[in-house]
Amino acid sequence: METILTHSGRWPEEHHGFVNTPVTRGSTVVFPTLDALEKGTQPYRYGRTGNPSAHSVETLVSELEGAAGTVLTPSGLSAITIALLSCLKAGDELLMTDSAYEPTRKLCNGVLARMGITTRYYDPRIGAGIADLISDNTSAIFTESPGSLTFEVQDLPAITAVARARGITTLVDNSWATPLYYRPLELGADIVVHAGTKMFVGHSDAMFGTISANADWFGKLRETHLLTGTCASPDDAFLAARGLRTLAIRMKEHEARALELASWLERQPGVRQVLHPALPSHPDHDLFKRDFTGSGSLFSFVLKPAPRAALQAMLDDIELYGMGYSWGGYESLILPVNPARIRTAVPWREDGNLLRIHTGFEGMDDLKADLKAGLERYMATA
Repeated sequence: METILTHSGRWPEEHHGFVNTPVTRGSTVVFPTLDALEKGTQPYRYGRTGNPSAHSVETLVSELEGAAGTVLTPSGLSAITIALLSCLKAGDELLMTDSAYEPTRKLCNGVLARMGITTRYYDPRIGAGIADLISDNTSAIFTESPGSLTFEVQDLPAITAVARARGITTLVDNSWATPLYYRPLELGADIVVHAGTKMFVGHSDAMFGTISANADWFGKLRETHLLTGTCASPDDAFLAARGLRTLAIRMKEHEARALELASWLERQPGVRQVLHPALPSHPDHDLFKRDFTGSGSLFSFVLKPAPRAALQAMLDDIELYGMGYSWGGYESLILPVNPARIRTAVPWREDGNLLRIHTGFEGMDDLKADLKAGLERYMATA
């Protein structure tokens, strides 16, 4: 993987010897002859349909995922949107994990519903039991493993086995583990999406998405991508390529730091539970060890119940953790979340405050000291 990340999608001989594929900004492509225009012999025809900056990242991500092909989009949510539109039509039913990224739920309950596509939410731990939910109209199953707030691990091989037997498409949001640590296509999935904004870009400075598919689905995916015109900008493709070159090194460091912090939090006063699949205490730890080869930067922890004032005392004076959405950059983040607002298939009944952590590259002693001071403020106000 390290070699793929370093060399795939780079052709210095085509760019005057420069190591990195340059940014190619442009809309119009001119053709030297009528034959070239009509026969499509040039590699690029129009800025929306491809350029060297995009081709570099598409090649690299396809090799990482073991995919037939990859397309790039302007954000993670747009990647999810195009992936779903590639395999759904009016009258179809989508089975969506109840642990999904909230904007994914809003897409399903809003745009897809207006298009006549029905979404039913299922228990992320259902595994092969998903067979009991399949109806005559079920066309796709969407998984996110682990869930980005509550971190349930899904039994993807069990789900894909059921789906393939019924001719149903399986889609996976693989933003957390990346293809370095989780291989959905090898586990039977058809389409994999990434919020490339996060681990792929890695520097909190670009919005980006990728969709990769197997040979059965790449043609339809490519067609939908072209017809909707949902292309990523050349500048953002360049930033994603830059981030991907160091992904293996960053993921190792993120993994080690997040695990150290999660283990430390399990021993802190006021912490009721830490939700990190790589911890032995996690209910899905055995499933995680079976299907994953590593873990990501993101996890959650539950505090003992306390009023909003305690949470405010903890977070308003926190120093090193930025309080904001997204994750995957070099800086640490913390975010209060409330799954009870959105969960429907499996209600969230935990009454303690839930906080999500992205572990960045600050000094670990400094991060722990900042959290410890915050926890003390929380408990003093509880």
